[in-house]
Amino acid sequence: MDTQHLESPKPKMIAHRGASALEMENTASAFVAAGNRSYFGIESDVHRTADGKFVIIHDDNTQRVALDHLCIEESTFDTLRAIQLCDKDGKRGRKDLIIPTLQEYIQICKKYNKVSILELKNHFEPNDLDAIIKIITEEGWLDNTIFISFDLPNLVCMREKLPQQKLQFLIVDYPDWLMDTLLKYQLDLDIHYRSLTEERVQQLHQAGIEIGVWTVEDLDDARRLFQWGVDYITSNSIE
Repeated sequence: MDTQHLESPKPKMIAHRGASALEMENTASAFVAAGNRSYFGIESDVHRTADGKFVIIHDDNTQRVALDHLCIEESTFDTLRAIQLCDKDGKRGRKDLIIPTLQEYIQICKKYNKVSILELKNHFEPNDLDAIIKIITEEGWLDNTIFISFDLPNLVCMREKLPQQKLQFLIVDYPDWLMDTLLKYQLDLDIHYRSLTEERVQQLHQAGIEIGVWTVEDLDDARRLFQWGVDYITSNSIE
C-alpha cells in the first residue's frame, strides 16, 4: 500500500504505530520504514510486562497481532519476546517480526532523527514511569520524546517529574472540563480529529496549547485540519 502525501507546507506528520500502512504495526520494520520517510515523529505504545520490562505493543494482549492470546501485563518479557508476530496478511513467517522493547523503539527513532511519540498504555505506577524515563534518558532522547496518554494520572505524575516535558492528553471527545484541565497541568492535546472545530482550534491556540489529532486517513480531512492550524496529524498512511 502506497502512502499518501500532503502537499507542503504542512503540519508535523506522525507515523501511527510506525509506517503501519506498509509494515506490521509496532515492529522494528514499521519504525524503520517510518524513519526512511518524511515523518516528523513515530508514534508507539508501551506496556509493562509481569517482570517489570517495557515492551512496544498496542493491545493489552497479543491475539490480534500474533494469534496467541497472552496478556501483556501478566506475561514475562521472555515469553512475549518468543512470539512471532503476524505480517500484514495475518500470517506468520517473518522471523524479524517480534515485539520490540522500549529501548529498541527509542534507538530507531534516534537513528533516523524522528521524535518519539510514546503512548503510556493503561495506568503506570510512579516507579514504572521513573524506569521509562531512565531508559529514554540513557539513550539521550528525552528531549525528543512526547509522552501521550488517555490516563490523566499518568500525565499528572509525569508533569511532576518532568516540569518542561512535552505531554499530550489523549481524548476522544471535547468535554466542558477539557480546557481547564489542560491549563491546570500544562498539557497539550491529542484528540480524535472529528471532535475538533476551527473555533476550538483557535481557542486552544489562544491558550497556548498545541493540538495533535488522530487518526487521519483522508487527505481532504488532513488538508482541512491543516488549514485550521493543528500542530500534529497522526496517520497510518499520510506523510
